[in-house]
Amino acid sequence: MEKFGRSQPVKRTEDQRFLTGQGRYMDDAVPGNALFAAFFRSPVAHGDITSLDVDAARAADGVRLVMTLDDLAASGIDTVLNAAVLQNRDGSRAAAPDRHMLARDRVRFVGEPVAVVIADTLTQAQDAVELIWMDTQERPAKLDVEAGGEILHAEAPENRAFDWGLGDETATQAAFQAAAHTVSLNVADNRVIISSLEPRGCQANWSEGRLHFSYGGQGVWAMKAQLAQKLKLDAGDIRVTIPDVGGGFGMKVMPYPEYFCVSVAAMKLGQPVHWMSDRSEAMLSDHHGRDLTSLAKLAFDADHKITAYRVHSKVNLGAYNSHFGQAIQTSLFSKVLMGVYDVQTTYLRVEGFYTNTTQVDAYRGAGRPEAIYVLERAMDRAARELGVDPWELRRKNFIRPGDFPYTTSTGETYDVGDFDMVLTRAADQTAGFEARKAADAERGLIRGQGLCYYIESILGDPSENAKVAFCEDGTVNLYVGTQSNGQGHETVYAQFLSDQTGIPMDKITVIQGDTDRLAHGGGTGGSRSVTVQSTATLATIDKMIAAFTPYLADKMGVEENDVSFDHETFRAPGSNLTPTLTEAAEMARADGRTDLLQHEARANLDARSYPNGAHVAEVVIDSCTGETWVDRYTVVDDFGNLINPMLAEGQVHGGVVQGIGQALTEHVVHDAHGQLLTASFMDYALPRATDIPMIKFTSAPVPSTSNPMGMKGCGEAGTVGALAAVANAVQDALWDHGVRQADMPFTPHKVWELLTHESVAAE
Repeated sequence: MEKFGRSQPVKRTEDQRFLTGQGRYMDDAVPGNALFAAFFRSPVAHGDITSLDVDAARAADGVRLVMTLDDLAASGIDTVLNAAVLQNRDGSRAAAPDRHMLARDRVRFVGEPVAVVIADTLTQAQDAVELIWMDTQERPAKLDVEAGGEILHAEAPENRAFDWGLGDETATQAAFQAAAHTVSLNVADNRVIISSLEPRGCQANWSEGRLHFSYGGQGVWAMKAQLAQKLKLDAGDIRVTIPDVGGGFGMKVMPYPEYFCVSVAAMKLGQPVHWMSDRSEAMLSDHHGRDLTSLAKLAFDADHKITAYRVHSKVNLGAYNSHFGQAIQTSLFSKVLMGVYDVQTTYLRVEGFYTNTTQVDAYRGAGRPEAIYVLERAMDRAARELGVDPWELRRKNFIRPGDFPYTTSTGETYDVGDFDMVLTRAADQTAGFEARKAADAERGLIRGQGLCYYIESILGDPSENAKVAFCEDGTVNLYVGTQSNGQGHETVYAQFLSDQTGIPMDKITVIQGDTDRLAHGGGTGGSRSVTVQSTATLATIDKMIAAFTPYLADKMGVEENDVSFDHETFRAPGSNLTPTLTEAAEMARADGRTDLLQHEARANLDARSYPNGAHVAEVVIDSCTGETWVDRYTVVDDFGNLINPMLAEGQVHGGVVQGIGQALTEHVVHDAHGQLLTASFMDYALPRATDIPMIKFTSAPVPSTSNPMGMKGCGEAGTVGALAAVANAVQDALWDHGVRQADMPFTPHKVWELLTHESVAAE
């Protein structure tokens, strides 16, 4: 094994600067001459704007500019934000009402931006915002995902944005009619706030006819395209950069209204303009996650083999279509609709509704956690109603190793897997549950165990760019098209390049997040980064070695075909020269061969990979108080080959914590008027260290056939499996106490009420 060979747990090199305060986040790079932006946001959830007076704000001390939607439109830009739009089951187009960068005529959620103030200082901008006066004729707030209520958009009668379907509805219905057993379960997947460590922020500067836009995001090229389109600029006149980013989780992919407003302000004023959200502002305006209810139905034959699966979901989109909003619980949900089970007869119907709440979009897993949550809750319910072991019910219905590649009922082609092997390892590691349960019962506690077997589809752009440049000082720059949001990209990319080339890892600098320094890139999202970026790096290495080979053949006095690259050096029979790549670059520089000092390639994955695994949670409930905590958590994952197991395990830990948070503590609450009651960390309960047990992680790799490294993405997997594992554990604990329906979040009050009410009903 080489020093930094495959699957070596190399510590994160970037942590040195992060942990010593040397990171450079949005608020760390504010120019001395920067102006500051603050937004006036709607204080009501639903109402017609009858008047909007910004005169006092414009006259306030230090104010340079105040813009409403009319001012934005007068600047000649396109003020309507883009969003994905589906096709309904009947072939018609789903609703696509305009969502403007600032409110027009009506406000539809608390926190909707209405005007922006630019001033010399942040305090002056915030003070001026307080001087803006908006009168509204309030309308009733619609908050539920049922048809009807106060209509938000004329384009969406009954507030239904879409009615989408996938699968063979007729065949599925016939299978249910012929089934020996059927099981159904209503499942609620609660709304959560995507609480990244660093809120959203951006900065724009217009200089010499060129816009430099910097923001805390998940990719620069998509943002550049959006700016060019909306601001009507030539793409060559825009540079987009991203500094260090304190978490994204899908929420920072989208182009938000603030980014365009700040850019227009910078273009108008000719000075840098800076905006950073505060925490409550973020909770109001950042896209939220989840928020759907699903009726799941499973059909079984007499031998408990699944013959059909049907899901009908109702989705809360929020007040408008967000960037990917209509796709999350439809096409992305369908990627793993049937999970790891060998069933070809399925039907998915999804209805989306507008409500007077913040938009819902991608959150760690984006549709796949929601799909697996519904399926694995239904599988557990089926095991209970059929009177069979939940582990064995899953085994009986697994896709078998000999069936791969396997095309699912929704058209996904799973490349490879051995689900029974993974589940067996999980069973071995969680033995002794009954003894632990009995010991808890003696202390008046209730213990439950929950299993979730998940599969997930990596998403995002299947192509990626990489560039390697040899510098005069002997270091090497690796330019990547993805974007770290804290996952450890700088370490794993340098480690991989070092492993494949022999270039010392400490000589490699990873450069990302700058449209001027690399031609293309897909950013981070959908667990794509390391798999796709490493494929592009491999392609660049191949191109680099091919370029050096004829040059070195001449130096060695041999034929090109005699030159090989292995064990970190070039070699050829009959030559004593064995240069490393670094030494070859030094030779080329000395010979004036600058063409050999920089290499770039673009690679494309022809197919996706499908990480999968078993999550087993054990919860303990205090029946007197309803307090519920996760006592043990075990994960056995098939991520294929791992480049850095330490970083993979860290990703799993983070994902599991986010799943536990949603299951036990996190929940968005509005009052009847649409006011957000959980708009601070005093009211919105993120999980704390004391809420999380030690998480046992084991890798059980079945190498992917979809990429040359045999990898499977891992970034979202922890969350995909955690929701159902914890929920099934709580349901298991409550089942013997008469509780038949338990939905997240399992707060002490909710669990206590379930236990108390069911006990009273039983009496």
